[in-house]
Amino acid sequence: MVTIAVDAMGGDHAPKAEVEGAIHAVKSLPVEVVLVGREELLRSELEHYRGWQQMPIRIQHASEVITMEDSAAKAMRAKKDSSIRVATRLVRDGVAQGVVSAGNTGAVMATAKMVQGMVRGVERPALASAFPTLKGTPSVLVDVGANVDCSPVMLAQFAIMGEIYSRVIFRVKQPRVGLLSIGEEEHKGNELTRNTTPLLKKLPINFIGNVEGRDLYTGYADVIVCDGFIGNVALKVSEGIVEVIKHMLKESLQATITRQIGYVLSRAAFADFKKRVDYSEYGGAPLLGVKGVCIICHGRSNANAIKNAVRVAAEFASAGINKRIEEELDRSAMGHGAAASAN
Repeated sequence: MVTIAVDAMGGDHAPKAEVEGAIHAVKSLPVEVVLVGREELLRSELEHYRGWQQMPIRIQHASEVITMEDSAAKAMRAKKDSSIRVATRLVRDGVAQGVVSAGNTGAVMATAKMVQGMVRGVERPALASAFPTLKGTPSVLVDVGANVDCSPVMLAQFAIMGEIYSRVIFRVKQPRVGLLSIGEEEHKGNELTRNTTPLLKKLPINFIGNVEGRDLYTGYADVIVCDGFIGNVALKVSEGIVEVIKHMLKESLQATITRQIGYVLSRAAFADFKKRVDYSEYGGAPLLGVKGVCIICHGRSNANAIKNAVRVAAEFASAGINKRIEEELDRSAMGHGAAASAN
């Protein structure tokens, strides 16, 4: 049984969402969950669930909490008994195989990198986020915020890690990997994209060239690579558009009596639409390149998002993705040693 540590104090709805998500996870998945946080609060929340003592759930006390307002660097140094610090130590020490957190993204990334360490050959970890597409299979965007400034070698490593993630977790047999740019033509883009293209062509992946922003949702590419600045902007714009579309669609359907009747008849379709664009169905974004597993969730994550994040963490750990990343980097000569010589 895979053990996943959940930072139960990090999210906007902590610890309620984290505890409820953990309960759902252990009921539906072959996992054990360690809830990390202030013991008295977690125990009080768990008492709402009859028979939780017989479930594969236990508590690991952590006296401090890193808030969304805390500076990542300062909090990491000052709050050494924070819930995310304790959770990542469990992974480092082999007590748990992965960690899930909806807390301060910067702090989670910095703590995971420092405490869990890096996979051999990886220069920088990258956040990978899944997006719904017209073809039904999610597309994976790497990086969505871990690295604002990137080198061509870093993007090449992101491509390898994202390709493995798509292949293993979403079961895409031969993921199509694209480089996000302002046009499909190879000469378009900036210096970073133009210098990255030759590296991606040499990799043992199905590289399809430049792709544009709209391809994030068309399904034309299964994995799209970019630097963290562009990726984070794309992520935040997408989140905003989804909320607007859901609100406008519901508003339009309820505008008149006739439309209200249609809305009642189409509630199943509307519910299906909401599910397809709901971030909670994908759980969270894995921080690719760190030892063990680290899944970073949206701060507003509900219980469903936490449950799915635990599921992804368990699948990630069981599939041995980090070992595959090491092997692929070695095979493609894109490991950290090659990165240093290329730079």
